[in-house]
Amino acid sequence: MTQKNLVLVTGANGHLGNNLVRLLISKGYQVRASVRNIKNTKPFEGLDCEVVEADITDKNSMLHALRGVETFYAVGAVFKLWAKDPQKEIYDVNIDGCKIMIESAAETGVKRIVYVSSIAALDYTKGTPISEESGYNPDRRDMYYNSKNDGEKLAFELSKKHNIELVAVLPSAMIGGVIADRLSNSNEILKAILNNKLPIETKITLNWIDVNDVAEGCILAANKGQSGERYILANEKCMTITDSIKLANDLFPKLKLKKPIPVPKFVLFAFGALLGLGAKITGKSPAMTTKEVNMFYGLIQNFDISKARKVLGFNPKPSRQALESALLYMWEEKERLLK
Repeated sequence: MTQKNLVLVTGANGHLGNNLVRLLISKGYQVRASVRNIKNTKPFEGLDCEVVEADITDKNSMLHALRGVETFYAVGAVFKLWAKDPQKEIYDVNIDGCKIMIESAAETGVKRIVYVSSIAALDYTKGTPISEESGYNPDRRDMYYNSKNDGEKLAFELSKKHNIELVAVLPSAMIGGVIADRLSNSNEILKAILNNKLPIETKITLNWIDVNDVAEGCILAANKGQSGERYILANEKCMTITDSIKLANDLFPKLKLKKPIPVPKFVLFAFGALLGLGAKITGKSPAMTTKEVNMFYGLIQNFDISKARKVLGFNPKPSRQALESALLYMWEEKERLLK
């Protein structure tokens, strides 16, 4: 197979990054995959790609990783909703990393960047379905959301300043695909479902999307996306935890998964306060906090993806199909993934 021009994927051991690397290889691209720790080679076993060590906050390592690269898939970022010091551990890393990645790409002659943003950078206050034209998220209560919001804006500003083509893609809750390293946040929810550990209905909806569809969307954005534009890589309809558990029950009736009990918001708020207090003491991420209850309770995550469909040719599997495939994969890999 004739290899296409060299591409770099940062965060290549992560859920999206690793599945993107695999898809790019299958399409004949010459792939360079970067990780923070060069010893982390397990996600690349059997893959025909170059693995390099690079930290998005270290310019010298990024300059080295980007030499000779034509298309840069900027996937690497901190993805978590809780930290002891969220400003330092989440926001600063993602913003500094954004600046360094784009400046390094400009200095090394990269032609195009596909910047992986998030649906966290969308405005949910104007009703559904939410589109790219809804604008940016005005909610400033969460440092991860702030970092994706501000990071995407900064990415566009810097790309214009340095005269480099940049397209932003905004994925929703990615599941499925190959899980070569650790479980992502979304896949952790699936693990909790299959382990019968979601006893209450939180009224938090999730817009499930197959990670392979997002990876395909990234490549489509590189080839067809208009520089300076953003594209939502999600499904039109979201699902509740109750509906997600019902689907799992239909797939695996022997598990006899319990239907989650609906509880009032004030109960969830009290529960989140207790867990948040415990997290401050233990230093471990809580299952829920009052911030998340306030931000996500009753939030409907339905999206208008007509722009990505029309411009990119993005055609994802529906949420239910994506969830079914992901649950079946996790069940087949249960000895490794569900412990």
